[in-house]
Amino acid sequence: MKVRLLAFASAVAAIGSAEREWELASDLSVAELRQRLALDYPAIAPLLPRIAIAIDGALVHSSMVVRDGAEVALLPPVSGG
Repeated sequence: MKVRLLAFASAVAAIGSAEREWELASDLSVAELRQRLALDYPAIAPLLPRIAIAIDGALVHSSMVVRDGAEVALLPPVSGG
């Protein structure tokens, strides 16, 4: 399956692009997706505990399943004022 992976702020540097098409073997839960991110993009592993994930524009929990064609956004915490 393919998903559209969007990264913001520090996640861009960690995956090397603000947007990319990402090939996955099958549907995954968000928890499994986090594990796969750490394997495919090791630089993002330290950030994952603080990154929120949105699927098709909605924040999701770790048990939600990511389906083919989904837009997955990696949302690091923001700071500043």
